Amino acid sequence: MAVKIKTKHGLIDIDNDVIATVVGGAATDSYGVVGMASKNQIRDNVNVILNRNNYSKGVVVRQEDNGVAVDVNIIVSYGTKISEVSRTVQAKVKYNLETMLGITANAVNVTVQGVQVQSE
Repeated sequence: MAVKIKTKHGLIDIDNDVIATVVGGAATDSYGVVGMASKNQIRDNVNVILNRNNYSKGVVVRQEDNGVAVDVNIIVSYGTKISEVSRTVQAKVKYNLETMLGITANAVNVTVQGVQVQSE
């Protein structure tokens, strides 16, 4: 499915993969996030950090009446406060969707799939 936006010049279709890429970029750019995790770890290989080409495997986008709801699966760095990292991801994802795509995020649900110790 795609999000459809009507403008005075015509119709704009934004595919869910585009939304997932914007969401994944915003999430991985947040402090304390090591990377994206797959929403279905058993099928997609357990404990694999997704790269930019696979962000859609870690993001679920659902269309709603007046916006979208997004589920984000992340892996956080050991020693960070998980609640603060999650709040930061929520705020950044919502901001990026509104500024880059003009889409309102009604809900941004963050699921922490794992914690990883970073080597120095």
